[in-house]
Amino acid sequence: MLVMVITTPRADPPSTMTRRRQKLWRWIAPKLKARRVHWVYARPGRGAVALFDVDSHEQLHALLNEWAEIIPATFELYPLIDAAAAQRYLTKKTARR
Repeated sequence: MLVMVITTPRADPPSTMTRRRQKLWRWIAPKLKARRVHWVYARPGRGAVALFDVDSHEQLHALLNEWAEIIPATFELYPLIDAAAAQRYLTKKTARR
């Protein structure tokens, strides 16, 4: 299940979060290597955008809780459909009419 996650951290001064931000990159590195996270980008100013690939809502919940333990933030979640799967769906819908 692909989920795009957009984070907005608490309004703490950035200088007080430097170590935590470094810890976040160390935390996410093995998830990138394992393809549990396909990509992650820092947002200008603060926050990040990441594409998670999880097997369940519970797995996503656990990952977001781990993230929030490192950097408290709000999370916007956008479930995504692979483009090829979306096109297959449309093809099937069109064939039925």
